Amino acid sequence: MVDKIKFGTDGWRAVIADTYTVNNVARVAVATAQWVKKQADDPSIVIGHDCRFNGKMFMETAIKVYLHYGIKVYYAEGFVSTPMVSMGTKQYEANIGVVLTASHNPPTYGGYKLKSNFGGPLLPDKIQEVEDLIPDTINTAILSSDLEKAISDGRLIKVDLEGTYINAVKENFDIEAIKQSGLRLAFDAMYGSGQNVLKPLFPDMTMLHCEHNPGFMGQAPEPIAKNLQELEAFIKSDGNIDAALATDGDADRIGLYGKDGEFVDSHHIILLLIHYMVKYKGMSGKVVTAFSCSPKIARMCDHYGLEHQTVKIGFKHIAGIMIDEDVLLGGEESGGIATKGHIPERDGIWMGMIIWEFMAKSGKSLASLIDEVYEIVGSFKFERSDLHINEDLKQEIIANCENNVYTSFGDYTVEKVETIDGFKLYLPNDSWVMIRPSGTEPVLRVYAEAIDLDEVRRILSATEATLLKK
Repeated sequence: MVDKIKFGTDGWRAVIADTYTVNNVARVAVATAQWVKKQADDPSIVIGHDCRFNGKMFMETAIKVYLHYGIKVYYAEGFVSTPMVSMGTKQYEANIGVVLTASHNPPTYGGYKLKSNFGGPLLPDKIQEVEDLIPDTINTAILSSDLEKAISDGRLIKVDLEGTYINAVKENFDIEAIKQSGLRLAFDAMYGSGQNVLKPLFPDMTMLHCEHNPGFMGQAPEPIAKNLQELEAFIKSDGNIDAALATDGDADRIGLYGKDGEFVDSHHIILLLIHYMVKYKGMSGKVVTAFSCSPKIARMCDHYGLEHQTVKIGFKHIAGIMIDEDVLLGGEESGGIATKGHIPERDGIWMGMIIWEFMAKSGKSLASLIDEVYEIVGSFKFERSDLHINEDLKQEIIANCENNVYTSFGDYTVEKVETIDGFKLYLPNDSWVMIRPSGTEPVLRVYAEAIDLDEVRRILSATEATLLKK
């Protein structure tokens, strides 16, 4: 039986040695090569892999396929982040970029992301074109390319994507101002591929999980509070860390902590970034956010007279707008955020640098800056719960949502429903809950926002009890 390969919200992902195999990576590489051949007479591809098990082997598999089809290949030696490959795809004017990464998924997963020549995600219609070209079978002869000969022939070229990225950070941020600010900062790479970026820039910074560990110590490298307990404990025990940045497995998502060891979610980060770029830096432009983001962002945009647009979940839906319009910021609830002046790509380290520069230049603590945001939009808290349930129950819940079965969750009455991508149910007192199946994992996500964390958790508990019929 042929494995069905499907690209989700952000690439194809599968369990290594189960569906993520040399044969299946080769099948996807064949489709990529055939698609690229249709785009140009002399096509090229930029490729890199993350920190996961056998990344080099899977990358060499894909490279051999590309070479078989006569495509020039630029490759990174050693692991690199997704933003590095995206920047490289634009820099080398390649027709497509490929990142072999499963991003924030558990360590048992491998993945394959496609990047566009503009330096961001390949757009949905193009991804579908590639997916439609995936063959059921391959001839193993396509894996016989001689890599050493390709290097000597100039068809396989090693490039320093990490070095280029570090130089870009140096050129775009006031590193000295951050160093001289007196701020004590920390960085948790979650054993991901962004682990070497900040070491040369801030040699005295506290670094956590910044060594190569393909198993990620068994922890899914997603920078959300439940996965960052060590970082939280460190901040609380140290007592003098002003802010801490965390990035996911391929360093395109951000997690953030303040001095008190409390997690700062992506909604707050997006609001901080807009506030800094508009009020402090005089920038302007449209704001584009995914459906799962807080309505507070629209309120912030109203305050500053910015146009705001809500799109489906998946950064590829934001990137298309960023390349065609004047966009100040594009962001997702999951920590993927991009800003004007950089590539139209999510970038956890880049966003963290903007926040740190904001703190350094303003001389204010993260808590004080968040209070400035609250003065504009009102205070709020947010939390997400991932329900690992069987497919039958998941489909039953989705069907119930489609048929408006859920009119209340415990004491919380549903006042309005939006269905752009999933189901966002508005509750009293500016609260809301959202239900949506993940596009990359076998889970049902439940999101909630309310005035404080206790209320958020009551809403989540009531919602889960209703959905699971407890």
